[in-house]
Amino acid sequence: MNRQLKLALWVSVAAVVLVTVAQAQSGRRQTNPAPAAPVPTPTPDPTPKPKGEPKQDLAFLVGIDRGDSFNYLPLTYYSTVLNGCADRLRHNSSAKVDTANHLTRAEAIKKAKAEKITYVVYLRFTTISMRDYSNEQAEIQFIVYAPVTGKVATSGRSYQNATGKGPVVVNPPRGGTNTIYQERMLRIAAEDAADRILKALHIVSGSVYSVSE
Repeated sequence: MNRQLKLALWVSVAAVVLVTVAQAQSGRRQTNPAPAAPVPTPTPDPTPKPKGEPKQDLAFLVGIDRGDSFNYLPLTYYSTVLNGCADRLRHNSSAKVDTANHLTRAEAIKKAKAEKITYVVYLRFTTISMRDYSNEQAEIQFIVYAPVTGKVATSGRSYQNATGKGPVVVNPPRGGTNTIYQERMLRIAAEDAADRILKALHIVSGSVYSVSE
């Protein structure tokens, strides 16, 4: 009888142990790991749009008439006046500036009528007094023709000398020093013409806007 009780006790203990182990294993199988946090997908940066060039709504075509009576003048004098005026317009405005080495008045008007935003600047030498052939005084005449209509937007005469008054004395060249001095005076006169053109058209320095009405 004692032996049977011990056997029954061991059987009960074994049964309890087996149940406990089974429950522990079952619990481990049912425990799922926490889901991993999703990895964010990188969003590609939008492709930047290429910057277009600023809209140009003002331009100049500067030309000089070489068909005048100053046959003795060096060709560099004409180029000096042409480039002096064009460079000044570029420097004091953001307008596009082109040049024409040979331009008559009729061609200037025709070109202006064919343009939409380009003002045509017509330059020429004019005589205002003549004492003798070797001492001829000249000035620069400028006429600005408006685009589309070809009408005169502004005009005037420019001259400059060492004192800032009076015409340019354009003597026949007698030496390198004299020629350089004359070209310097002519460039000053051309720059003065450009400044007066911008002022007449109400264009502020560096402006790309249309001419004020």
